[in-house]
Amino acid sequence: MKKRITLITLLTLCAATLFAQTVSVTFTGRDAQNHYLPLNRVVVSNLTKGWQETLTWPDTVLVMTTTGIGDVETQNFASLHLSQNNPNPFDGTTFVNLNVAEQGDVELVLTDIVGRIVGANNYSPLQPGTHEIRITLSTPGLYFLTAHQNGRTSSVKMVNRGNGGGNAIAFAGIVGANNDSPLPQPKHVHRGATDNPFDLGDQMEYVGYTMQNGVEAMSGHVTQAQNASQTVVLTFGDGLLCPGMPTVTDIDGNVYNTVQIGGQCWMRENLRTTHYSDGTAIPVDTTLSYTEPHYCDYTASNIPLSERGYLYNWSAAMHGTASSNAVPSGVQGVCPVGWHLPSDAEWTQFTNYMSSQVAYTCGSSTNNIAKALASTMWWESYSGECFPGDQSVTANNSSCFGVVPAGTYREEFGHVGEQGGFWSSTEDTSGYAAQIRIAGYRNAYLVNGGVNKDYYYSVRCLRD
Repeated sequence: MKKRITLITLLTLCAATLFAQTVSVTFTGRDAQNHYLPLNRVVVSNLTKGWQETLTWPDTVLVMTTTGIGDVETQNFASLHLSQNNPNPFDGTTFVNLNVAEQGDVELVLTDIVGRIVGANNYSPLQPGTHEIRITLSTPGLYFLTAHQNGRTSSVKMVNRGNGGGNAIAFAGIVGANNDSPLPQPKHVHRGATDNPFDLGDQMEYVGYTMQNGVEAMSGHVTQAQNASQTVVLTFGDGLLCPGMPTVTDIDGNVYNTVQIGGQCWMRENLRTTHYSDGTAIPVDTTLSYTEPHYCDYTASNIPLSERGYLYNWSAAMHGTASSNAVPSGVQGVCPVGWHLPSDAEWTQFTNYMSSQVAYTCGSSTNNIAKALASTMWWESYSGECFPGDQSVTANNSSCFGVVPAGTYREEFGHVGEQGGFWSSTEDTSGYAAQIRIAGYRNAYLVNGGVNKDYYYSVRCLRD
């Protein structure tokens, strides 16, 4: 059964005539390939009124109350319609016919005159036809029954004069069907109320969260004026700018685009700062050194600096922090504030996620993800299936991660156009090497291994 989270906004309007109107916003999660994703929670913000609520799985309804004038309205009678209850007024028990034109989930919500929910059921699914619903109420008063399906609503107003022994909504049968027909079963629905105000047309913002490869991923933000019922799709798209963080600026003023991959937010370009975030300058390498932090730059490269970035030895990348293989690493190192040098474990999370997505794998092995990560330019040519340097470089970079072959440095520059490698914050057991990831022009997979710390490689920072 698919998870979904529903926001039902109840607007209790009081004037000469009292009534309840409802706006239902149903949230569903989708990935970059439009596959369904279960939502763990949705953060709902009313930007107009300045409040925020968090909706959590299972089905959660946020109830908001306001005032106004009008009559009960029914939308899209042809596809969803509640008939007036009979009898009305009634003494504790009454019946309503629900007409459904298409198969699907139907939620029924029963509220009192001040907007409090006194009963609710969610039937999944209901077949097209006319369904008889039995309503029982224990307290006299004015009540409203509302049906919701696929963004459509229908409401009726009813008057209770007696005590039916409790408050309940029950499926009584299918009109005209054999009495042995199985009854649809309601799904369990949780309810929550808020005193926060809402009016039609308020500017709302919705952000969803789901788990991907063991990491909580955040959807893109949906911001809109809420005037009617609808379904809101919250997209968890790889290759998109990170929600809430489209760019990041280092202490030198360099601006980097970001990219969302699974549940992780990465810099889209290689780091090119010459200072740590505390303002300390990073020395330029003039002689080979691995015990002291340095950076270097291959100015003869045909790859623009904005793409290739600088190369750093491991000491420079770490900025005096001890080795870490934690998730997150906790090593800011050379990265801007709020970002860190990824650990080997975090790189493994990254590659495992890439390997789990059919759109990013090539050939017969799920490990063949290098082509999906490699940029579409600057690679040396090399014929072979799934290699970043093969003739179909336009098929590279489906993830938008954009690995460029910036090469490496140790006494001299090498492998420019052939490989792009990235440091991790994790030292290997020898103490002389640290773990890296390398994409090569003739490798279908991302190479994982330890490299001496006196080499210089690129740095990609990961958001905290």
